[in-house]
Amino acid sequence: MAAADHSPDTQLTQTRHRAALVASWHIAPGSTVIELGCGQGDMTAVLAEAVGPRGRVVAVDVAPPSYGTPVTLGESAARLAAGPLGPRIDFRFSTDVLDPAVGFPENTFDHVVLAHCSWYFTSLGQLRETLARVRPWARRLWFTEWDLTPTSDDQLAHLLAVLIQGQAEAAGSHGEGNVRTPFSRESLLRLLPGAGWTADSSKPVETEGLQDGDWEITACLDLMRNDEQLAALPEPVRRLLQSQADVLRALAKPHGNRALPAYTVTAR
Repeated sequence: MAAADHSPDTQLTQTRHRAALVASWHIAPGSTVIELGCGQGDMTAVLAEAVGPRGRVVAVDVAPPSYGTPVTLGESAARLAAGPLGPRIDFRFSTDVLDPAVGFPENTFDHVVLAHCSWYFTSLGQLRETLARVRPWARRLWFTEWDLTPTSDDQLAHLLAVLIQGQAEAAGSHGEGNVRTPFSRESLLRLLPGAGWTADSSKPVETEGLQDGDWEITACLDLMRNDEQLAALPEPVRRLLQSQADVLRALAKPHGNRALPAYTVTAR
């Protein structure tokens, strides 16, 4: 992974998390997978390893190849494409599966995967439309996201950072962060039938050691220092978020904040 050049320990932790997820999904060698919201390919690489040399992963993201820092999506994809997993991966950036021009025949894929990408969606409605759109293309859905229900007090800072960002987006201050539409596991389970999916199971996922709590706390506090973004909010909302940010500053550690738990849902 290209990001390992900048943060090798971080990359290893993130990859191990995704490897454990895929191992629990029992994706057989030779499988075909479409991954939505592939980003820099953290999950893509693990999926490509799982499907083997006779399998195929179509990795889709609405963002352009130039998106991302310190490594762009395009740079990360180029690193993967040049390695042993490259022949198994088809990256498709700047691709919106809701575009009528984007499509695949029925049952093209054995699996569709969304891993830690659904909070990027602009609304639950957009997520529902996306899941409905891909329903004919794949037989199985594997979905993983952060869980809004903490299991310990030291996860509260991550939770508060997520909720502040979600409230800012809902009130009209639109940014490019990781958190735009945070929602609960229960909300997803209520949404799936309307998109044509039947949930088989839902399980907790271990997140020990993941750095996402620190990242989202930093992103949230950066937002609260962004006068231009805050100016887009109604004054009562702005005051509410500023008060919540005061609480976040009191709760958060300089680094090593524990990430929220996560969950995985399987559906057919």
